[in-house]
Amino acid sequence: MSTPLAQLALKPRFSTLNERFWDITLPTPMPAPHVVALNHSLAEQLGIHFAQDEQLADYLIGNQLPQGSTPPFYPIASVYSGHQFGVNVPQLGDGRALLIAEFSDPAGQHWEMQLKGAGPTPYSRRGDGRAVLRSTIREYLASEALHHLGIPSNRALAIAGSPQKVWRETPETAAVLTRLAPTFVRFGHFEYFFYQGEPERIKELADWVIAHHYPDCASAENPYLAMLDAVIARTAKLIAHWQAVGFCHGVMNTDNMSILGLTIDYGPYGFLDGFDAAHICNHSDDSGRYAYNQQPQIGLWNLHCLAQALLPLVDKDELLAALAQYQSLFEAAFSELLHAKLGFTEWLEDDWTLVTDLFELMQATHTDWTIFWRTLSHWTVTQNSAALRDLFLARDDFDHWLARYSQRLDDGIDAAARSAAMLAANPKYILRNYLAEIAIAQAQEGDFSEIERLQRCLMRPFDEQPEFEHYAALPPDWANGIEVSCSS
Repeated sequence: MSTPLAQLALKPRFSTLNERFWDITLPTPMPAPHVVALNHSLAEQLGIHFAQDEQLADYLIGNQLPQGSTPPFYPIASVYSGHQFGVNVPQLGDGRALLIAEFSDPAGQHWEMQLKGAGPTPYSRRGDGRAVLRSTIREYLASEALHHLGIPSNRALAIAGSPQKVWRETPETAAVLTRLAPTFVRFGHFEYFFYQGEPERIKELADWVIAHHYPDCASAENPYLAMLDAVIARTAKLIAHWQAVGFCHGVMNTDNMSILGLTIDYGPYGFLDGFDAAHICNHSDDSGRYAYNQQPQIGLWNLHCLAQALLPLVDKDELLAALAQYQSLFEAAFSELLHAKLGFTEWLEDDWTLVTDLFELMQATHTDWTIFWRTLSHWTVTQNSAALRDLFLARDDFDHWLARYSQRLDDGIDAAARSAAMLAANPKYILRNYLAEIAIAQAQEGDFSEIERLQRCLMRPFDEQPEFEHYAALPPDWANGIEVSCSS
């Protein structure tokens, strides 16, 4: 049995919190809506089906609400604050996202459903509350790409578009993304009430998060400290995953950090092409605060902000002790991912030297991150180093590294089994910026087929897919000129 999208009717549990946390806000209608993309695979998994009628686009764009969204179940926008590029902003909030429903899937998992781009809210800060087709396609594809790479993320269910113009650097057409997560609570939700001086609200929110999302913490000596421990562990593991696949978030503000350790709020993200440890994917990030090699330490910085907001609930020394775990948790998670990528059965301390030397060689040549790891996975069987050597300029230095690596592999593991395991850890397909740009360009001309094709490929990133071989090639020269900023 599946439920039509229009009949989702469960009252969002977030709305049971005090009204200080949210405001009832109705979507602002848009003319002539049309369906851009439907994630049928996710819908089937969640027990939802898209009724094939002319009203589907109206539901997806916010012109009509699910049948359960009647008083007192109106859509809500939540308030939060956050540190943006290191600067505290006292009030932010859902400036263009509305929580319209919550439902349970067949496995019993609760999902909050948001419309992103459905119009202004009390927290829009003079913005129009809209999203554009360009940024909506990017978030739709990226959230699904990361999920299928095994990286925690919110999910994307659908895109609806409208000919209505939205002004950014130039006029663009509007779109709305239907996105899902167990909750969209962020570090910034706690920060808002800390800076407002409302410790009772911090406690109320922490109790809610524990009850619904960290129930194992409820029986701890200090449930709030246990919750922070869990968030630290999830955040460390999340960022280790980002580093392992070469993903750069671009805007790791505390208001973009999920209390569940999910990747959320895809803006000027990017996957590494040629390896550059200092790569900045956000054209607006002049200082490189959120560069690829800064992400691990920014994760810790953001966790410090969350811990500060929990001061009314947890002793300062206990908070600092909890935060001190982060580095070892991150290194453990990253080393586990690296040893899988390298085909090792266990991680030895000396392996850090081997990896550091590899990264320096890759940095010198800007070796393509994804292609290198995939090629190395095949080399363990073929022992033909030509394809690998061609990825480097200092080939003698690489030969020396490869000899050390080969010696490290002398552990009795069958080469074919090792290669298979490495291929399952090193994706062939990632969402390169230029691939998204091609899909966007075609969509802006009214052809949405490339979104579906690209999504279908990214659902199986570790598999050989001959029909999509061109998606795994080196990016074309023109891709170097792509600039992505916070504008969306």
